[in-house]
Amino acid sequence: MFKNLTTMEQSDIIVGLDIGTTKIAAIVGRLNELGKIEILGFGKTDSYGVRRGMVNNIENTVAGIQQVVEFAGHRANVDINSVYVSIAGQHIKSQQHQGHIIRDNREDGITQEEIDRLTNDMYKLVINPGEQIIEVIPQEYTVDGETGIKAPRGVLGSKLEANFHIITGQTLAAKNIIKCVESAKLTAAGLILEPIASAEAVLSEEEKEAGVALVDIGGGTTDLAIFQDNLIRYTAVIPLGGDIVTEDIKKGCSIIKRHAEELKVRFGSSVAKENKDEEIVTIPGLQGRPSKEITLRNLAGIIQSRMTEIIDHVCYEIRNSGYEDKLIGGIVLTGGGSQLKHLAQLTSFITGMDVRIGYPSQHLANDLPKELGSPMFATGVGLVMLGIQQSEEKRKKKDYYSSKSTSGSGQGGKFFNVLVELFKKS
Repeated sequence: MFKNLTTMEQSDIIVGLDIGTTKIAAIVGRLNELGKIEILGFGKTDSYGVRRGMVNNIENTVAGIQQVVEFAGHRANVDINSVYVSIAGQHIKSQQHQGHIIRDNREDGITQEEIDRLTNDMYKLVINPGEQIIEVIPQEYTVDGETGIKAPRGVLGSKLEANFHIITGQTLAAKNIIKCVESAKLTAAGLILEPIASAEAVLSEEEKEAGVALVDIGGGTTDLAIFQDNLIRYTAVIPLGGDIVTEDIKKGCSIIKRHAEELKVRFGSSVAKENKDEEIVTIPGLQGRPSKEITLRNLAGIIQSRMTEIIDHVCYEIRNSGYEDKLIGGIVLTGGGSQLKHLAQLTSFITGMDVRIGYPSQHLANDLPKELGSPMFATGVGLVMLGIQQSEEKRKKKDYYSSKSTSGSGQGGKFFNVLVELFKKS
């Protein structure tokens, strides 16, 4: 299933590390000649040190990272040194901001240095104490009043402006993730917001252009990313996910968590009326106690109540974004929680929008384990895809600056490296 890579250049390989509430997964991949993601190896284990997207036990998280990275590296037959890692949590916020520079040399076209300087200025914005800018995403540029420019390099003009999508989060939360990665003897090559990674894996370019809301239902959080005109317009994190559904089942049925999770996965439904009263599941009793019978309709009722609440939160965020009437592509559900039966129907009924489940398999080469085609691995696959893109951008920038004979090569990755140092020193 996996290929030997003894002669492959290490720089061609990208590793995505998804540190989630319920699982930690590492995926090793590269771009093949057909433009598909070729999975070389992967590893997955349960997560015991993360709650609602935030690390609360360093030791357990480091142990989980080491386990999955070692397993993935063994299967891919490579040594893993750096990873592109996900970040999520209720502390994540986003905002739109506009910046501009007045050019000194107006007779020549806009340079990469000027574009980078404009982006770098966004990291200097004043934000709330205890928070840090995690990612700055250029959206579109304006040159001397001419809007909608996607690639301004080489364009003549005196004033360069840009709209940016800026993602912020708690400094300590980001520092803990980086600390875990470095304690596992790895380098964080990039820190990427989970819904942006998932969107890369499951959304088509047509959907991003038409307008679409990506809803990633994880174990601890539900993440939202809205795209329109091929640009990210809005992101939000809802502090509710699949784990709270399991807790509801545990309390509502008076059973242990392991049985509640198994019930949810094997028999759970998001629409109670799709089940009949005579459909019953038997749960073993504890320590010789009698078995417990649970009707699937009651189980679905518990699930439907909580999923309705989560979808209501999603609706609120979509309205708050201002793009409610611009989402021609509707809603795409992904993440482990999206695998609940009838969830697409429930979401469509509540929101009035078209809904589909997003699978990352559309971007993957055919010869891969079936498991990786699950929505559960959308973030991990997206991390590999974005890692490939960012690696190529860094390479191009390095070549550009080298050709300009500037000092300090490798500025393509400068902004993230500066960010990591800020986290360390904060």
